[in-house]
Formats: sequence, structure tokens, C-alpha cells
Amino acid sequence: MQWEEVQEKFPEEWVVFEAAEAYSEGGFRFIDSVIVIDRYEDSLDAMKRYKQLHRDQPGKEIYFLHTSRPDLKIEEKWVGQPLYMV
Repeated sequence: MQWEEVQEKFPEEWVVFEAAEAYSEGGFRFIDSVIVIDRYEDSLDAMKRYKQLHRDQPGKEIYFLHTSRPDLKIEEKWVGQPLYMV
């Protein structure tokens, strides 16, 4: 589903979705197609669902965003390597 379709179907809502088609360029992630998982009126509910999915399925590219967002150009941020105690 294209972002414009999501915006039309779920206006003024928070959506939790999986990126079906995406690519990286210039430090940004561009998402061309999404699979909507859930929708919420409250951002905290959406964030809780996102965290649960991210924890249960870490290999999937899951996001939560408000449908008022004009596009799906997302800045890529790298936190760094985990520290290990030896």
C-alpha cells in the first residue's frame, strides 16, 4: 500500500506498519510501500505496539507514524555498537 492510500484510509491516526519496499540513500530511508499492522488514535498505544513488534520480530522493518506526515523519508540514525563485558 502506498503512503497516500494509508493517509486516505486512516486520516489523522497513528499507524504501525511494516516497510514492504524501501531503500536507503544519502542517510535517509525511503519507504515506497507499507503493510499496515494496526492503527491508533493515541501515540502511546501505537508506540507500545511498535515496541512489542520490534521486540518479537527484530528482523522486520517496523515503524509507527502519524498519517499527517507528508512522506516516508526517514532519517537513518545509528546508535553504535553494543558494549560487552569480558
